[in-house]
Amino acid sequence: MQSFTDPTGLTDPNSPADPSAAAPPAGFGDTGRRAPSGDSLPVVAGAAAAIAGAGAALALADIGSPLRAPFTLFFLIVAPACAVAAALRDLDPLSRSVVAAGAAVAVDVLVAQTLLALHAWTVRGGVAAVAAVSLLLFLLAHARRHRSRAARSRAS
Repeated sequence: MQSFTDPTGLTDPNSPADPSAAAPPAGFGDTGRRAPSGDSLPVVAGAAAAIAGAGAALALADIGSPLRAPFTLFFLIVAPACAVAAALRDLDPLSRSVVAAGAAVAVDVLVAQTLLALHAWTVRGGVAAVAAVSLLLFLLAHARRHRSRAARSRAS
């Protein structure tokens, strides 16, 4: 039953009127767990990596599946975007995602143009080339970050 003090009807009518009076003392009953919304980011990142990996595997193994085209397209966008985003850690998140998405499309177009100009275009070759370019960008970003960290440790 709704009351006039709580139009939503979500509180217990037997609870005290002051919610802070019923609250346990600080630290009592605290399990130390984070909010459920904070735990979803690693799950989403893992699912995205699995989908991208499945897309690359389906394309490279030439497996006929209805999921091959969308998963491969997901790989072709996500792999270079993540590689470029890893290299642009200094930017704010929105700018980094916009630049990474644009760079991913640019990498895909440049790989396709290069393979077409060399008369070597195949789906497997395109996916392998995008994977190689993405891996190279990841390794360059990692080496740059490692080198700057080593220079800072030597300076201190």
